[in-house]
Amino acid sequence: MTISRAEQATAATLSTLGAFQLALAVGAPWGRAAYAGTRRGTLPRRLRVVSGVAAMGYGTGVVLIVRGAGSARVRDRAFTTLSVVMTIGSIANGASPSLVERAVWTPVTAATAVAAWRSRARG
Repeated sequence: MTISRAEQATAATLSTLGAFQLALAVGAPWGRAAYAGTRRGTLPRRLRVVSGVAAMGYGTGVVLIVRGAGSARVRDRAFTTLSVVMTIGSIANGASPSLVERAVWTPVTAATAVAAWRSRARG
């Protein structure tokens, strides 16, 4: 199955988000760029676990998109849900006190929301 450009873009942005979350989970000192920027350096264990779970979720999404998994109806619902969740994430990042979240993650999550929305209509 060939995936559309919108699906490729969705997978790429999810990969970016997943790589960032994985880096946080394994101890990258990027706390100012996540979770409202309230932690400097490496995140505490609890948030590292949350980032690890998020990384797995993003990675699973990428694999499912690239494999073209699911019926058209299931994919449509999944892309719609992903678009809504990423829109909420974009709003949250845009409201964050963290400059990095506002400057970097707001556009990335917004791009993911748009790409996921566009992925719903498979030609």
